[in-house]
Amino acid sequence: MMTREHTRVVSIGDRVIGGGNPILIQSMTNTRTEDIAATVAQIQALERAGCEIIRCTVPTMEAAAAIREIKKQISIPLVADIHFDYKMAIAAMENGADKIRINPGNIGGKDKVAAVVAVAKERNIPIRVGVNSGSLEKELVEKYQGVTAQGLVESALDKVHMIEELGYENMVISIKSSHVLMCVKAHEILAEQTDYPLHVGITESGTIISGNIKSAIGLGLILHQGIGDTIRVSLTGDPVEEVKSARLVLRTLGLRKGGIEVVSCPTCGRTKIDLIGLANQVENMVAEFPLDIKVAVMGCAVNGPGEAKEADIGIAGGIGEGLLIKKGEIIRKVPEDQLLNALREELIHWNE
Repeated sequence: MMTREHTRVVSIGDRVIGGGNPILIQSMTNTRTEDIAATVAQIQALERAGCEIIRCTVPTMEAAAAIREIKKQISIPLVADIHFDYKMAIAAMENGADKIRINPGNIGGKDKVAAVVAVAKERNIPIRVGVNSGSLEKELVEKYQGVTAQGLVESALDKVHMIEELGYENMVISIKSSHVLMCVKAHEILAEQTDYPLHVGITESGTIISGNIKSAIGLGLILHQGIGDTIRVSLTGDPVEEVKSARLVLRTLGLRKGGIEVVSCPTCGRTKIDLIGLANQVENMVAEFPLDIKVAVMGCAVNGPGEAKEADIGIAGGIGEGLLIKKGEIIRKVPEDQLLNALREELIHWNE
């Protein structure tokens, strides 16, 4: 199996994936790319959340032209997402896209693919060859008697070979399915047959809850085997949530350090504060601190200190007041409505 330590290195703008480099987090804008101001604002919010590569759809020539202006105002590489029209791929590259995502099977035949590859080769722009279960070719569906992992891999490698025959090998492969276990199996098969870096994600995974569960299981099973060089968590929701989830997946698997980990108790009848609200406030607040520590949010002043002892710092709520805790030791009592601010102050001065 070709694990991430041994995949080819591909440069995307000023970032690199493959060859054992850190797994990079991607997301995709849901603004109209033609609306430069809205698109830039969303990308900047995604950057602050930890997004490292951003993809924008390019359905029109106006969108392709917008890439030039968008690029001036962002700090992360931009991938142009192309469907059906090869001219959009060429225009996107001419306007500064750092990478393009195409499905060579739906942009109009080999001559159109050749035209795209010629421009990519001239500018040394990587091509992400994307295939998903919803668009698997009819002949492969018939060959494998349905949509299967083997069919997805064969489809992807057919597209890769088409581009290789045109004399270009600067590629990233993605094979996606909304069927989690099929997606996992497809990546296992693909990693046995190629050394191109892999973009991993579960497509059409769903809303925040269902999408996170499906993505965590699918990405977890794939990444834990050493497969995958860049990831996107696809959610029906705010793209910032995709980035938060991707960071947590990588951190949980031990593939990424940095960023505060928040742990909180599940609440019980002893809870006397709005722990759910407080835990969410803490999770949002800590995102601004580049600290590699664990923060506990507990709802009980009786058991809180003990339960939080494995955390670097924590807060526990009581009736009208709460506790500030470090390494299981109570530091001081704090009025209930000041718990969040007390925690923030501690984080601000953490390294002093």
